[in-house]
Amino acid sequence: MDPLLLGAIVAVSTIIVLFSGVSVAVGLLIVSAGFLIAFDGMRSLELMPEIFFGKLDNFALLSIPMFIIMGSAIASTRAGGDLYEALERWLTRIPGGLVISNLGACALFAAMSGSSPATCAAIGKMGIPEMRKRGYPEGVAAGSIAAGGTLGILIPPSVTMIVYGIATETSIGRLFLAGVVPGLMLVGLFMGWSIYSTWRSGEASVLSAGTYSWREKFEILPRVLPFLAIIFGVLYAMYGGIATPSETAAVGALLCLLIAMIIYKLWSPKALWVVLRDSTRESVMILFIIAAAGVFSYMLSSLFITQSIAEWIGTLEVNRWVLMATINVFLLIAGFFLPPVAVILMAAPILLPIITTAGFDPIWFAVVLTINMEIGLISPPVGLNLYVINGIAPDISLKTILLGSLPYVACMVFAIVLLCAFPELATWLPDMVMGEAR
Repeated sequence: MDPLLLGAIVAVSTIIVLFSGVSVAVGLLIVSAGFLIAFDGMRSLELMPEIFFGKLDNFALLSIPMFIIMGSAIASTRAGGDLYEALERWLTRIPGGLVISNLGACALFAAMSGSSPATCAAIGKMGIPEMRKRGYPEGVAAGSIAAGGTLGILIPPSVTMIVYGIATETSIGRLFLAGVVPGLMLVGLFMGWSIYSTWRSGEASVLSAGTYSWREKFEILPRVLPFLAIIFGVLYAMYGGIATPSETAAVGALLCLLIAMIIYKLWSPKALWVVLRDSTRESVMILFIIAAAGVFSYMLSSLFITQSIAEWIGTLEVNRWVLMATINVFLLIAGFFLPPVAVILMAAPILLPIITTAGFDPIWFAVVLTINMEIGLISPPVGLNLYVINGIAPDISLKTILLGSLPYVACMVFAIVLLCAFPELATWLPDMVMGEAR
């Protein structure tokens, strides 16, 4: 059978299986096993366990559960609320200081926790009622938090970037650095739109808030600065050549647990058990998907589907930016239905040879891909962040939250356009810190 036709059949079969309700990992294993048996016979199943466990035999994977424990320890405390309060007290005199505080808190908390839903819940519980009380439009209040929560998969340390690095065998350190400038750019775009939208709605008076004394500003810092110091310390250790990403993640996880216990009195064995239980559950889920995606990639390669698609794309006489636009549309649609980790693991083995052949930088592409995944987090039908916001503010309709999020989706699309026009936004910092990639 023609590999391209076979690839189309595999794609349709995968969609049908995943939409049947089975988990992503189990679905990928079912599809892989089915096609391997059909074309290579039952003996091909003997290789599946070896490939499955071989994909997990990677030292870099240790950083995933460590960063998840690090984020879970932070998310289990009042760190999000304290971070929000600290930024509100320091930025309150700036026009639009409250919405800037919310988005700044989302960016920092997302970087600390690495979880979009946790960021929405932690910052939204305090930020949304406060913004509504001061007269901010409901769409801005809900949409800004939903969009701000997505920053966790872009701003380092990011589990999504680690997964992309493992799937494509690219430097995790470079990927982390590549997400910094685009992440800050997105924060700036979100802030700009929030302030403009509030001013345009005729609620300009809410852009100026009350004042806090210097004592009130300084008294909250001891509860916030230790966590921020850990984040910067982890990044410094990683890029200063002191330790590997896995080693720094392990130290960061231990320090976050200790600080949660010391500052927020997280001494209860039950509370610590919840942190470790939830971290283990999420880690196993991600690692299971990684291993299953390894088997899926092997199936695609052994049936010459990946090679044939890359070769076919290479023979097309189309502008490379048309190709990139097509890839973006594909990623956008995939992100509507599947979690970021699943999309990356399924698509990266196929897309990487295509984008490199077309002359695109894989580090730059990682940032573009991640922003596409961010859009999926605030877009229906899945749109996880939308439902989290609706859960913590049930009196705001899902329609209002969705409409409030759409302008932030436009900001993300604009950010992708800027990255296409100026790739250096993603590649400049990695090249400056680690030297140009060879």
